[in-house]
Amino acid sequence: MARIILFNKPFRVLSQFTDSGGRDTLADYLHAPGFRVAGRLDYESEGLLVLTDDGRLQQRIANPRHRHWKTYLVQVEGVPDAAALARLRAGVELRDGPTLPARVVAVEPPSLWPRDPPVRERRRIPDSWLELALTEGRNRQVRRMTAAVGLPTLRLVRTRVGDWGLEGLGPGEHRHIDVHMPVPRRESRRRR
Repeated sequence: MARIILFNKPFRVLSQFTDSGGRDTLADYLHAPGFRVAGRLDYESEGLLVLTDDGRLQQRIANPRHRHWKTYLVQVEGVPDAAALARLRAGVELRDGPTLPARVVAVEPPSLWPRDPPVRERRRIPDSWLELALTEGRNRQVRRMTAAVGLPTLRLVRTRVGDWGLEGLGPGEHRHIDVHMPVPRRESRRRR
C-alpha cells in the first residue's frame, strides 16, 4: 500500500522541501519525511500537489506516458474566441515542440480563495477563466500554451490530478490517503 498526501499549494510556495534562497517551501506546511512530489507546480501556481512515499507511484503519476489528466482553472487576460480554444484543443506549437491536445472550455469565474497579493486588474482589458486539462507536464506548459494563443495567464490553480481533487482543502491544507497498488504481473514466456 502506498501513502499519498494531497496538498493545496499556496501561491509563491516552492514544490520542494528546501530552498537556499529563503522562499517558502513545503516544509513550512508539512512534516512528511520519505514523501516526494509527483508532478510539481511552479512557484507562481496554486492548487493540488500530490506527494507519495512510493517511487513507482510517483513515476506513474508524473510520467506523461500514463496519461493522468491534470485539470487547471486558468484566469487569462482577454476573452478567448472559438479559434483560440480550437488551437488549445488541437495542440499548440511551443519552442520545445507541439503539445498534445488539451481539453478546454471557457467557464464562469470560479469561487476560489483570495490570492495574496491579488491578481492585478486592468480596467481596459477584460479577463476570463478557462478549465484546461492535459496529460503532459512540461515546465510552465499551461502558461506557455495560453500565451501562444494570445491569452496570457494571470492565475493558475490545479484542481485535479487523475481521480484526486482539491475538494475540502484550503490553501496550505492537506490530507492523507492510502492507495492500493496493483502488483505488476510478469510476462509469461511460452515454451516452444
